[in-house]
Amino acid sequence: MPTMTAAQRRAAERAGYDAYLAQCPARQLLDRIGDKWVSLLVNALADGPQRYSDLRRRLAGVSEKMLTQTLRTLERDGLVHRTVTPTVPARVDYALTPLGRDLLPLVRSIKAWAEIHMPHVLAARADYDHRHTATRSN
Repeated sequence: MPTMTAAQRRAAERAGYDAYLAQCPARQLLDRIGDKWVSLLVNALADGPQRYSDLRRRLAGVSEKMLTQTLRTLERDGLVHRTVTPTVPARVDYALTPLGRDLLPLVRSIKAWAEIHMPHVLAARADYDHRHTATRSN
């Protein structure tokens, strides 16, 4: 077996990930990043460490179960760090890890794009609905 350089090994490892394949780990990560609560949590944690209750208040509509589940998955994926301070009651803070901070500009861009382009999307939806309602009526 020929010896590979470090650059060749990295290239071979990258070639092993193809998000178009159903079982690819990169696809699973894309699924996770595409989740609305993940992108909102990463954006919310951009301001620094926050407590669970602060995140719950900030993310309108998230259930306790979903927030806990999402934070655990982000911690498992290495995007969020959980710090427990032994006080009474215990204080738990969540913060982005370096990997999470690396993801931040991407999810920030998507959030900004959605906020800027929402009027266009709403107009397109109304136009589509109008055209398709008119076609069904005939």
